Amino acid sequence: MIGYLRGTIAGIRASESSRKSATSSILTLDVQGVGYDLIITNNAIENLAASGTEATIYTHLQVREDQMVLFGFLAAAERDLFRQLISVSGLGTQMAIALLNTLGLQDLVKAIVTGNARVLSLTPGVGKKTAERISLELRSKLADWRQHAGVVNPVVSAVQEDLEMALLAFGYTAKEINAALGAIATSPDLVNSKDVEAWLKAAIGWLSKT
Repeated sequence: MIGYLRGTIAGIRASESSRKSATSSILTLDVQGVGYDLIITNNAIENLAASGTEATIYTHLQVREDQMVLFGFLAAAERDLFRQLISVSGLGTQMAIALLNTLGLQDLVKAIVTGNARVLSLTPGVGKKTAERISLELRSKLADWRQHAGVVNPVVSAVQEDLEMALLAFGYTAKEINAALGAIATSPDLVNSKDVEAWLKAAIGWLSKT
């Protein structure tokens, strides 16, 4: 019904669910004098400019018996993945937002396609059974969709899991790990490398500087 909204950022505040799980906030977007409240991931907030600047937000409208709720996303692909997630039996909008907030678009798609329940379970509230159900129901759909949408994780798949496990063992969070992998993935020395130690050294080196 509403594909996207373009307007001026009027303000950002914590949502009720955010106070409990710290995954989402409410963005108020002024579109020609009308203020739209959109639920958006906390990670997305970091990529938005300050109040008074213009922004384009892709939206999903949820219609309930007692209210209508707008969810906002910085990219159409992220909005489309959200819609895929809430199509999974037993998975609601809050958990879908939490998954996107914890893992981000690239790593969430990769975890689902590869059936990596351990990575999916890093999201608060997502247990092993839920993670396995998400992968089971969406794996084949997302395998084709990610190529069409340009959602391709550049980290060599053969080293991804070992690298993540090593960094988790060192005490880094999922958010820190995702940021590090995204930062070093295009390094000429690593693009085609399957040397876990080389990836680990580069990731720790990047993390130590941030």
